[in-house]
Amino acid sequence: MARRRAAGFRFTYVTRIAPALPVKFKTMSVPEEPEATAAVPLLAPVDGVPPVSDSPADIIDAARRLAAGTGPLAVDAERASGFRYSNRAYLIQLRREGAGSFLIDPIPVAEDLAPLAEAINGLEWVLHSADQDLPGLAELGLHPTRLFDTELGGRLAGYERVGLAAMVEKLLGRELKKGHGAADWSTRPLPDEWLNYAALDVELLLELRDAVAADLESQGKSDWAAQEFEHVRAAEPSAPKSDRWRRTSGIHTLRRARQLGIVRELWITRDRLARLRDVAPARILPDSAIVAAATGEPKTIAQLRALPVFGGPRQRRYSREWLGAVDRARALPDNELPPLTQPFDGPPPVNRWERRDPAAAARLQRARSAMTDLSGEVAVPVENLLMPDLLRRMCWDGLPRTAVNGRAPALIDEFLATGGARPWQRELAVGRLAEALYPAPDDDA
Repeated sequence: MARRRAAGFRFTYVTRIAPALPVKFKTMSVPEEPEATAAVPLLAPVDGVPPVSDSPADIIDAARRLAAGTGPLAVDAERASGFRYSNRAYLIQLRREGAGSFLIDPIPVAEDLAPLAEAINGLEWVLHSADQDLPGLAELGLHPTRLFDTELGGRLAGYERVGLAAMVEKLLGRELKKGHGAADWSTRPLPDEWLNYAALDVELLLELRDAVAADLESQGKSDWAAQEFEHVRAAEPSAPKSDRWRRTSGIHTLRRARQLGIVRELWITRDRLARLRDVAPARILPDSAIVAAATGEPKTIAQLRALPVFGGPRQRRYSREWLGAVDRARALPDNELPPLTQPFDGPPPVNRWERRDPAAAARLQRARSAMTDLSGEVAVPVENLLMPDLLRRMCWDGLPRTAVNGRAPALIDEFLATGGARPWQRELAVGRLAEALYPAPDDDA
């Protein structure tokens, strides 16, 4: 928990929301933070590093022991981001009171996890940054019935630092050393030092959950947190965007549509190869090489291999693939080339609002100011109060420019609900936004 502004500081907030959306607020007392003391290093699990469960018999035993435990289940997963194309879990860490900790290698037992799913899917899971791990666990048939996200809970509680190590140190007085989170967890066998690190990630997670829950309760935010946790738990996977190739680093240096076409074709080719080999795309071909090819527009394999990176041993084997992508882009008619400027699904970039629609720019400025004030009053980051994209869409063209018969709060509430805002967010924001977007004539600057 980050140190707050002063001991005993009290957040007081009042709403002027329309009667149709009644909300009762109270003065929140934020607990005083204890004097800082030296954190005690946590170097190894208290019961030692558990053996890796990697056989059907191991899974059955783990399921039996976890089912006999009590309370929530601490969960973590290690992936191989930056090394593999997939987002799959390469190690699963579990801990439950009365059962102990478990390290599960899901790769050899992916088809044998039904007993584990039966034992744990009905439990409350405790994760830190749950949205990072839930998709990979879902691929294995593992889904929580209830969720507590300690990182998200820390944000709602107003902590300035919400990393696992920082929260463990502030709330529990223990020093949790980090160091292998970015490792290639697809490595087999996993080094002992990595397994120790993995087991420590769930060693104190249940205690951390209780500490965060107590702080949320003392601030009157338990219901807010419950709504946010359920939103994360039930979220559907996002559909991949069709123009992901535009994220290629260095693409902003290109000035011709033909060059963008080459980037697109090379990106698609690289993505296909990366998916087939389950290798991170940047390890197949870095973005810098794609931009270099788009700039140089090679016509032969020799010209291609003369470019940076393409002459390397790992890239030479795909020389015909790379040159084929360049040739396809070169052969495209002008009307099939990508536009130089990225098409926008929704409002344009905010820095263009003032020129294109000054009234919308003013609305956004007032709305942002209102949300910033509200954020300070309730000690919740402004991005957690309301999704920034939803606020922008509302201010650009989501609402009538003038209130209709005093229906501003209802119109705003309907827009936010349709956009996925949770009830607690709407209860806090609607009144403030109504005043900001539809000010009384004598208040309109």
